[in-house]
Amino acid sequence: MKPIALQSIRQSNNQGRGIGIIRGSPRASSRPPNHPLEARIGLIMMKKNLHVAVRPLSILLIILAMTAPSQAAALEVKQGDHIAIVGGTLGQRLAHFGYWENLLHQRFADKQLVVRNLCFDADEAYDRPRSQGFGSPDDHLKHSKASVILYCFGLVESFKGQAGVAKFKADITKLVQETKSKDYSGNGAPRIVLVSPIAAEDIGNPNLPDAKKLNANLKLYADALADVATKTGVGFADVFTPTAKAFAGADHWTFNGVHMTEAGYKRFAPILDQALFGSGTPKNFDEKLAEQIADKNFHWWMRYRALDGFYIYGGRSRLKFQPDTSISNNDVCEREREILDEMTANRDRRVWAVAQGKPLSSLSKAVLNDTNTQPFIKVKTNFGGKQKKQGKEGTLAYLSAAEQTKQFKPGKGYKVNCFASEEDFPELVNPVQFAFDSKGRCWVTVMPSYPHWKPKTKLDDKVLILEDTDGDGKADKCTTFARGLHVPTGIELGDGGAYVAQMPYLIHYKDTDGDDVADTFERVMGGFDSADTHHQASAFTWGPGGGLYFQEGTFHRTQVETPWGALRLHDGGVFRYDPTRQELDAFISYGFANPWGHVFDNWGQNFVADASPGQNYLGTAFSGHVDHPEKHSGGRSGRKGLKMPTFIKKRFRPTSGCEIVSSRHFPDAVQGNYVLNNVIGALGVYQHTMHDQGSGFIAKEIEPIVECSDRNFRPVDLQFGPDGALYLVDWHNALIGHMQHSIRDPSRDVKHGRIWRVTYPSRPLVKVPDLTTQSIGQLLDLLKSYEDRTRYRVRRELRERGAKAVTSAVKQWVLRLDKGHKEYQHHLLEALWVQQHFNQVDLGLLKQLLQSPDARARAAATRVLCYTRHRISESDMLKLLEVQVNDKHPRVRLEAVRACSFLKTAKAAAVALQATKQPMDEYLNYTLTETLNTLKRYQ
Repeated sequence: MKPIALQSIRQSNNQGRGIGIIRGSPRASSRPPNHPLEARIGLIMMKKNLHVAVRPLSILLIILAMTAPSQAAALEVKQGDHIAIVGGTLGQRLAHFGYWENLLHQRFADKQLVVRNLCFDADEAYDRPRSQGFGSPDDHLKHSKASVILYCFGLVESFKGQAGVAKFKADITKLVQETKSKDYSGNGAPRIVLVSPIAAEDIGNPNLPDAKKLNANLKLYADALADVATKTGVGFADVFTPTAKAFAGADHWTFNGVHMTEAGYKRFAPILDQALFGSGTPKNFDEKLAEQIADKNFHWWMRYRALDGFYIYGGRSRLKFQPDTSISNNDVCEREREILDEMTANRDRRVWAVAQGKPLSSLSKAVLNDTNTQPFIKVKTNFGGKQKKQGKEGTLAYLSAAEQTKQFKPGKGYKVNCFASEEDFPELVNPVQFAFDSKGRCWVTVMPSYPHWKPKTKLDDKVLILEDTDGDGKADKCTTFARGLHVPTGIELGDGGAYVAQMPYLIHYKDTDGDDVADTFERVMGGFDSADTHHQASAFTWGPGGGLYFQEGTFHRTQVETPWGALRLHDGGVFRYDPTRQELDAFISYGFANPWGHVFDNWGQNFVADASPGQNYLGTAFSGHVDHPEKHSGGRSGRKGLKMPTFIKKRFRPTSGCEIVSSRHFPDAVQGNYVLNNVIGALGVYQHTMHDQGSGFIAKEIEPIVECSDRNFRPVDLQFGPDGALYLVDWHNALIGHMQHSIRDPSRDVKHGRIWRVTYPSRPLVKVPDLTTQSIGQLLDLLKSYEDRTRYRVRRELRERGAKAVTSAVKQWVLRLDKGHKEYQHHLLEALWVQQHFNQVDLGLLKQLLQSPDARARAAATRVLCYTRHRISESDMLKLLEVQVNDKHPRVRLEAVRACSFLKTAKAAAVALQATKQPMDEYLNYTLTETLNTLKRYQ
């Protein structure tokens, strides 16, 4: 379990760069991108944001003229058809960008058509993983009463190249034949159209895959679909050919070469319309119709893609709670989904009315006000039962922040003060994760909708910016950066905005006019599962070399489409996202219960905390490559046999968040210590000394930094701030967890939330300038700072300054470094990491650090070498790794053995085995065994 809950989203586009425009009033960012009033499309968008695209009449005519000649209709629409869209990301994003549906309802205004989007990112014909109990594809097609099915496959499969075409054709043929034998609507077999993938677009980014190579494969799969359609007698909609022609224009349709922005979908809508229905595409998008379609799609999305599926229909859906054991989570939550079905049907009627030119007032009040839905099932609280006896509950008599302050027991010499609370800032409710920006301000996600949104209630989770303007250690200003979010479980700043987890998406919000309120957003990636909001994407952190790391727990079935192919992960793991290359990796594929903490030390070694069991791991040892669906041995899932070592003797659980002491404001004796929160039973921040032990580390618990006797204190994240103080996010809730209480237990708190600040008053605070005011040269010099978090934020700020200027300055900075300085090797490593952020590693500097006199630098450089392998030939990689695998220090050897797992050759196994020439320890044995298991397929 996770100590709190969390997630969901949408996106748009600005100037063809995949950026969404948050619209609405009174404030542009006043509602979530998935909210119906923010998902509006068509004329509203064009009237308010004419820089996004040309006017609607001209855009439709131009698109149709430049793409393809008139073609025969692939589909004949009948009265009352229920159209189901099935497939991957191309189809899924139609749910958020309703331009095609706008044209559809205009073209067939009298047909009363129903559209249901059943797509999931990275779905294939027979590879559609779902969390437990979700239901089969047939179940959902039947629920949707599908009389027409648009199958949108081909992109993910195309990465298999020519070798995968035969299987793809066989799978699609089988799927069509099986579908033709079904009756989902009660009126006979559904009519089928195979929709080709779109072309890949060259957007001029050298860090992305070659669009020409992608298109060579995509054409193979588009042609395969056409062939299957002919042989099986179903429709075929070719959108590959017209988009390949259209992408030659100056304006970009995609943000990563394969996934379209909102502007791209606007341009794509008439192409898809013509491919399906032939000539006669409507000449405008209808603004009023757009609003109704967006509202309908929002409610269907919340029904079909409901969060917490493991508690709605999965393994914990049958849980019942005192005092009323006659109802279960399943009863309560499925009733909510039935209500959403009814609300969606009401909105279908609104869509039809507007499409036919009728006023909404022509509809019944019940349809307009949703009074024709079933009642919710009321839940009674089980607060005060066995959970309280087990010490898991707090008290419903909440203390004020001042009273709670008295309940803290800080370690000797430490002091605790309230940095922010709901008393001063009512928006600060159920805070989850935070980050500090380059100006020293605290950004925090809050989620009063926890555990997930209830129909007919206000959806208004937020990202807040808290600021201490007078330097007294207490926030006095709160700005709502983004609102209307849904269970935002993770946040990290970077690349001109904030990355926020809202399942199934990772979204990047930006403020483009400098008022600290988001006005654009981009769905960077989709496909992250949300079977349990306790376990969904969280614990965001930048790695020193520019990867953005985040993690999820068990029960999940994640699959993400990227320009490099599909990434799949199940039952726990850690992701590594490289924004420069738009690449996502499973950094760790391990059977975690619920990893809720991740931190890097000053030499790039990383540590992962698994909340539920309270286990803490060295990331190097089990972050080697494994081929999905395999997982590293040990954990809740994965191969049996070797057990992944832990470096702390567990005394309590569940932990939530971890950090390494690196602050001159704290005592010298605690520097380098590993600290972590605990949220049930023992409530506080617990501390461990860290020591090298062979290739890894060993930690020993010492006195806590702080403990608290207020049972409502729920520390769920912690981080050293720019001033050197330790900040704690306090979820502050009497109830905690999913399975201990009903999803809708009325005692769940939606009023409190606090952030605490731990100082050591006898030592001065750390002084760091506003990084946004520093030149590139000044920022580079700040990489010599003692505090890990200062250098962390400096590297992140350097990302904002542009690859060309920064990498050029880094080269000059390295030449000016004092070679006699005791930290010279670390300074060189910082330079290497900055280069890695921009995918521009200097191979000369890399090779220099691979042979550094400091083993810690050699180990870190070996990690960089692993992630630079796309720029180095296989033979050169093996030569370099062979040296590292024979290094005299076991940690360097550990990194080298791990790196070998990423090379798809038997020679890599031979290199890894050379590690056995020297003494092996627990970590080396584990990592070597895992590497050899991965590489055995190449032997």
